[in-house]
Amino acid sequence: MKENTGKLEHYALSHWPDADHVASKMQKLVDAPLLHIKPEAMKRYLAYFDEKCARSKQMIEEAKEYIPGGVQHNLAFNYPFPLAMEKAEGAYLYDVDGNRYVDYLQAGGPTMLGSNYPGINEAAEKVLKENGAVIGLFNEYEMKLAKIIHENMPWVERYRSLASGTESDMVAIRIARTFTGKANIVKEGGAYHGWSDQLVYSLHIPYTGRFEAHGIPKECTAHTQEFYPGNIDSLRKVLEENENNGGTAAVLLEPFGPECGTRVAHRDFCAKVRQLCDEFGALLIFDEVVTAFRAGPGGAQGYLNVRPDLTVFGKIVSGGFPMAGGVGGRADIMDSIAAGVAGGAAKAYVGGTLSANPLTCATGYYAIKEIVEKDAAKIAGEQGDKLTQGIQKLIDRYHLPFVAWNFGSIIHFEVSGVMYLSVQDPDIMKKLPERYANIKAFGAAMTANGVITLAGSRIYTSMADNDETLKATLDAFDEVFSNIEVE
Repeated sequence: MKENTGKLEHYALSHWPDADHVASKMQKLVDAPLLHIKPEAMKRYLAYFDEKCARSKQMIEEAKEYIPGGVQHNLAFNYPFPLAMEKAEGAYLYDVDGNRYVDYLQAGGPTMLGSNYPGINEAAEKVLKENGAVIGLFNEYEMKLAKIIHENMPWVERYRSLASGTESDMVAIRIARTFTGKANIVKEGGAYHGWSDQLVYSLHIPYTGRFEAHGIPKECTAHTQEFYPGNIDSLRKVLEENENNGGTAAVLLEPFGPECGTRVAHRDFCAKVRQLCDEFGALLIFDEVVTAFRAGPGGAQGYLNVRPDLTVFGKIVSGGFPMAGGVGGRADIMDSIAAGVAGGAAKAYVGGTLSANPLTCATGYYAIKEIVEKDAAKIAGEQGDKLTQGIQKLIDRYHLPFVAWNFGSIIHFEVSGVMYLSVQDPDIMKKLPERYANIKAFGAAMTANGVITLAGSRIYTSMADNDETLKATLDAFDEVFSNIEVE
């Protein structure tokens, strides 16, 4: 097996967040009373939507007649109502009313080069003219995409294109069960691995189990288990218990911590998990839907120098185009997946008429090629460092209990700490809606000041960010922070 030889100077992370320091500050935030935006300021922010976003409001009201809730995107920020976008370009979004926003959603992370990147669009146009979007047979871009992923992430010896991160996580655990002959899958509490029946379990907050598994029979999660985030002893306990119950097929991780580092793990945590998996004969699956190529050319596994057995991809492998997903890993393990008309040995049955279509394989290939050649991960990470430092200075200036940290271009800023709530808290059902509402208000305030975030608590920077976008963003944070009611 090849060693991962990626050089860290090309990675987005200039440092690893202090896990203990972040955890301590987050506990203080959760224990403290919520801080709210002053009523007069919040009234002004909400007025922005009525006065400046009338066409969006009208379109959403009409959409509600045909679409449940009027919106379909789980990343959309819906308070006080979803905005309808007309154009995305570089570091900016433009709504149907002509308002411009700094875009830190970046389609959920994949558009690291900035939205509507010319080179990617040109590649798409070329493929559409020559091949069409879908042909249902092998195309050279399937191989080009798999090859460039392997060249940068050498532990991905074989790669299979799929449709989404959700599907890719689902397929990864099916492969693991086929290869090992075991059923149990162990995930970190609070981690998100898509919305398949088996993985809608303990989402967002550890030990919430099936709290959000509406419409999913209990049998579907009978072999899904969890351990406390970042706690190696908790994982060992689950693995030991499984030894008397058929063993463990795989441990599934977001390598920077649940919800892409919302809960920060110690830097050596994944290495310790690797050792435990080897000890108990379980496969290690890295969910790199967000971190692949955003963390750097070799993904989180390259940065940490920890070899997973399987890697889950999404978002980036189509360069921001639809059909964004895939699974890769050790050759012998990946050979457990069915391909073409294969018979004989047991195979993990996987289909996908639109998977590996020429259009998205080409856009994924050219996007990854451009990201690596332009050092996009490092550039976006440098912008992430500057922005996080600026947010922290504003937190300190206004003496706020808020918390900010980053993994390069992945920035977390917490104003309510809702995902740090504990199921052991007898008031959790009261605190949950209060703290979600607090985040919604903060996110709306930022939007009214020209900045789109992911759910009011996360930012993805891109290569398109610069001093102008950072200044506009910090001005927005300054405006909102200056209007926080402090007792």
